[in-house]
Amino acid sequence: MASALIKSRIHSALRGGAFKRTFSSSSHHDEAREAAKWEKITYVGIITCTILTIFNLSKGHPHYEEPPPYPYLHIRNKEFPWGPDGLFEKKHH
Repeated sequence: MASALIKSRIHSALRGGAFKRTFSSSSHHDEAREAAKWEKITYVGIITCTILTIFNLSKGHPHYEEPPPYPYLHIRNKEFPWGPDGLFEKKHH
């Protein structure tokens, strides 16, 4: 069976007809057009995200006043191993 297939391919090549394998998918022209479309969509997406990022970062953010020092906050019965303040608190020393 395989030898018959090989003989038919060689025979068609010798007759001057080039062997062309056809697939069930679309032609190469459609694939190139589809790739170009998604490339353009990607570039538009990159530009849009860049513009939105610049806009959001340029607005700034509100700065709030510090809350009043309530006596029940930050109760320390013993010191931390790394010092008197917490790791992520402002140092008042």
